[in-house]
Amino acid sequence: MRIEVPSFLFAAAVMLAGCATEQRPLPKYEPPLAKTEYQHVRTTAYFDGEADHLKYTNHNALGTCLQYGRVDSAAADWSRWPAGTMFRILQTNQTYVVDDYGWDLAGTNTIDLYKPSRALMNQWGMRHVDIQILKWGDPGLSYRTLEPRSGYRHVRRMLAELKPELDHFPVETYTIPPAELPTPSEEPVNAVAVRRPSTRSSASVAPVGVTLTPFY
Repeated sequence: MRIEVPSFLFAAAVMLAGCATEQRPLPKYEPPLAKTEYQHVRTTAYFDGEADHLKYTNHNALGTCLQYGRVDSAAADWSRWPAGTMFRILQTNQTYVVDDYGWDLAGTNTIDLYKPSRALMNQWGMRHVDIQILKWGDPGLSYRTLEPRSGYRHVRRMLAELKPELDHFPVETYTIPPAELPTPSEEPVNAVAVRRPSTRSSASVAPVGVTLTPFY
């Protein structure tokens, strides 16, 4: 039997849910990693069937669908890895694009990897991995997407760190160029590679059609 809930009660429930979210403590702040081509990061995993993601269905923070395939979606603090940042995990050779963020990621050096099922999420767990940045994202897009959501404390934390970034990267565009992937390499890549100076050139990448569009 379906029970109709008066609209004013529903609105009150939504308001209480928002208040409860704001009462949550923000994660412990971690100094940002240096923006280098290779980084050693902590990763976790999430999927769109989790309770705190159900209201967003299978969509990311940019309003597009979460990706899983040749390029997978990832969530992170957009002041450390701006929206559109593409990276490759050296241990698995899988490529990800940052198109999402979350409360527990703001102010941390953790990247949350999207998985299409709870089983795959649990299988990944928490791992420290080495990543190679293939393309840095757009701080301007990140700031403009987050600014209308500044009512949330975790968003304000990201905006505060993004503001100085705009002085170095004054990007005013709402779109991101086609994503780039490295050309296949005959030499296997392992964790040792991150400790060597990089000699790779951006000219050795080939474009693929990944486009990100913000929503408010």
